[in-house]
Amino acid sequence: MTDKAVLAHLQVEVLQLVPALRSFARRFYPNPHDVDDLVQETLLRAFANLDKFRPGTSLKSWMFTIMRNTFCTRYGQGKREFVGIEDCASLHRAIDAPQEWSVRAHEFQRALADLPEHYRDAFETVLMRGESYEQAALRCNCPIGTIKSRVNRARSAILKSLGEDGVKGTMGIQ
Repeated sequence: MTDKAVLAHLQVEVLQLVPALRSFARRFYPNPHDVDDLVQETLLRAFANLDKFRPGTSLKSWMFTIMRNTFCTRYGQGKREFVGIEDCASLHRAIDAPQEWSVRAHEFQRALADLPEHYRDAFETVLMRGESYEQAALRCNCPIGTIKSRVNRARSAILKSLGEDGVKGTMGIQ
């Protein structure tokens, strides 16, 4: 037989091995799409290197070796590759360390305690207890505008005490 006839015969034999290759690929991947990709890549590599196949050896073993090596290469690359964007939000901590929260809570409590009583009462009633301005005004026996003013001044004083008063470079409300 000529070299072309031998190659044509090998190509037919390779294509006859596709069901066995698919079965073998299922050992590597549960997903059918991954199985198809692995079989396709194996066939491409086999056809590209068909001239390197030694007649008299097992074509099936040669193809399975190509598939195994292809899988190992893909697996190794997959472990080294970073999937997704580098600045992914899931890579950042969702919250700061508990020590930071504890320190900030103590700072907040100290800032709240340092407020004049009428500011502290308005702040606690509206922002901490969740009552409406109207209810807070009734409780404090003063106009709604006075409560709104006290809450705003208390908020500003606390932010200033915490160093977040909106000055450029801080994290406060601007």
